[in-house]
Amino acid sequence: MRVDRLVPAGSVLCAVLLPFLHAPAFSSEAQWVNYPGGEGPGAGRKVVLIAGDEEYRSEEAMPMLGKLLSVRHGFECTVLFSIDAETGAIDPEEQTNIPGLEALDDADLMVIATRFRELPDEQMRHIVDYVESGRPIVGLRTATHAFSYQRNPDSPYAHWSFRSEAWPGGFGQQVLGDTWINHHGRHGQESTRGVVAPAAAGHPILRGVDDVWGPTDVYGLRNLGDDANVLLLGAVLAGMTPDDPPVEGSKNEPMVPIAWTRSYTGVGGKAARVFTTTMGSSTDFESEGLRRLLVNAVYWGLGMEDRIPERSDARVVGEYEPTDFGFGSHAAGVMPSAHALP
Repeated sequence: MRVDRLVPAGSVLCAVLLPFLHAPAFSSEAQWVNYPGGEGPGAGRKVVLIAGDEEYRSEEAMPMLGKLLSVRHGFECTVLFSIDAETGAIDPEEQTNIPGLEALDDADLMVIATRFRELPDEQMRHIVDYVESGRPIVGLRTATHAFSYQRNPDSPYAHWSFRSEAWPGGFGQQVLGDTWINHHGRHGQESTRGVVAPAAAGHPILRGVDDVWGPTDVYGLRNLGDDANVLLLGAVLAGMTPDDPPVEGSKNEPMVPIAWTRSYTGVGGKAARVFTTTMGSSTDFESEGLRRLLVNAVYWGLGMEDRIPERSDARVVGEYEPTDFGFGSHAAGVMPSAHALP
């Protein structure tokens, strides 16, 4: 039973007590983490990073990237998480609650790494409004299947689902370039080496990017169109270390794209710059080359490619010891404040 039904409707007591009865036991500021802007090319620009997947530990990777962009490059960053509404702790298995999405209303760039989220309409509206505004988007790994509508198929945003037929492939296919298809590499057994695509070497996002490797596998693609500018291809390796050789046969003939750019024109008519990579587990980001790729992608998305140096600073701020990917591998009970800058 809802608590407010115990209070007589229209009473003064109701008006006084309801805000407190519905308030969580923790402060709203504790549901996300902010990193202030500072000196550097990113000064005056706001980046919102959204974590929310059950498997690839985006709740660890997004704070690391937020700190890097803030401290090393001057961007103001807000990192949002899937939150247990009862405790206020980060819970990547909570598919229906990402508080703080109103931070997107005045954001300059969104980084999204969610998987199968089905958010309340009042939360989802902020993501939809952002995407349709034509502002830049960076999508990581499971963002190709960022949303799935099972509980509320009548939502006005149900067509954003990764299996949508009304808007084929939903957000992943329509905005990022493709939706979830399959594991092209053998999951947990064949890692990924990034290979610069032919004719892409001069792209500013690839400036200074080398030695891109990660333990996650290459995702399959089916719908990526000619409007995508492929930057990196994924060599499927025969094992889980960077020294393993590429597997022989059809998996690498040809190699599947793992990073690309494209544009998405929202309802307002403005074309957004979009960067997507199907790499992006927390352990993938132990690769300095991959971190540099993401830093450069943020600059490019904001039209700041002329500010990308020969080797962007991609040093981790503080310690970063990511958890191996896997279902149920997340640390329980972690509060967003645990990711605050010291």
